[in-house]
Order: sequence, then C-alpha cells, then structure tokens
Amino acid sequence: MFTGIVTDIGEVTTVRARGEELYRIKIACGYERASIVEGASIACSGACLTVVGVGEEDGRTWFAVDAAAETLRLTTAGRWRHGTKLNLERALKFGDELGGHIVAGHVDGLATLVAREDLTEMARLALRAPTELAPFIAAKGSVTLDGVSLTVNEVAGDTFSVLVIPHTLKVTTLGALAVGDELNLEVDLMARYAARLMEMR
Repeated sequence: MFTGIVTDIGEVTTVRARGEELYRIKIACGYERASIVEGASIACSGACLTVVGVGEEDGRTWFAVDAAAETLRLTTAGRWRHGTKLNLERALKFGDELGGHIVAGHVDGLATLVAREDLTEMARLALRAPTELAPFIAAKGSVTLDGVSLTVNEVAGDTFSVLVIPHTLKVTTLGALAVGDELNLEVDLMARYAARLMEMR
C-alpha cells in the first residue's frame, strides 16, 4: 500500500525485452542502496512493481523491476525509455504518516490531459478519464495520477480537474505535463468498494 506522496523522481536507464510481454526495467534513484531489498514494492509513476535487482552505478542507486502484460496494457510502462522520469514512492510502513490517501498501486487505466491552465505558481489540469472509470471520480474525492495523490476539484461527464500546488509541481513529474499526455490513473479504493456494494444489492 502507498499514500500517493512522491518521495523521489527516478530515471529509467535501460529497458530490455524478456519476451513479447515482459520488460526488465532499470531505474536510477536517490534512495540509499542498503534500504532497498529484492522483493520490495516500489510505486513507479503509480504502478506497484516488485524489485528484482538492486545495485549502485556511477555513485547512484538503481533498482530493476519487471513489467508484465497487464502492466504494459493498463499503464504507460510500455512507453518508458532511457531518460523517462518516474515518480517513486516506497511502500507504506506501520507508523508512517498517511499524508495523501490509501493507494494500492494498481493502475486502473490512462487519463489524458486535455487542458492545462498555468496560474501563479500553480497549475489547473483538466483530464479525460476512460468512460468506465468516470463514475468512480467525484468532486472533493481523491485520485492518483502518475502516483501523485490529488483532490478532484470539478467533474463533468468523463472529464475532471485537479489543482496542483507549487510544491507538487516541483517534486514530481507533473510540472512537465503537456496537453495530450497520458497519465496512470488509479481511482479511489473506497469508491470502487461502494460501487461494488451497490451492484450486489
């Protein structure tokens, strides 16, 4: 589990195909080498991936993950290349501060940035969600975009908006977004469970 509070920006250094639907991805990061173990979970731009290798190179820690068919289908991972920047978050530990909201790291689909309004040190982003995910997004509710916990401002059909504060623009990849970009979207777990309960009734 995660909180949607980004703790580092990683950089993809290599992507190697290990079959038609399996990529081995190596990511450089600012975490201490000793703090990462194989089998650990790290959210990479919102996708929970398992560490399968770790080391140091040129004075910087790196870790490797495998992205399989479902991840490649539902997320942007299939388009990650050398130099791609990723929002990183380590798995939540008991006693950690829950600063965002409860995030599973299970990406539901891709949201597309349809408009960006740059305000004084802030940005208002308007995004279009896949039709099947739109009912789970509500004003004042939470969404995760590329691993960042955000509060929904307005909703109209399958389009919703979020306001990104200066700190978030600085410490995540959201500051570099342009219209047409796709982001990994995870809807609020509570909304999913509520919908499922209503369906069963």
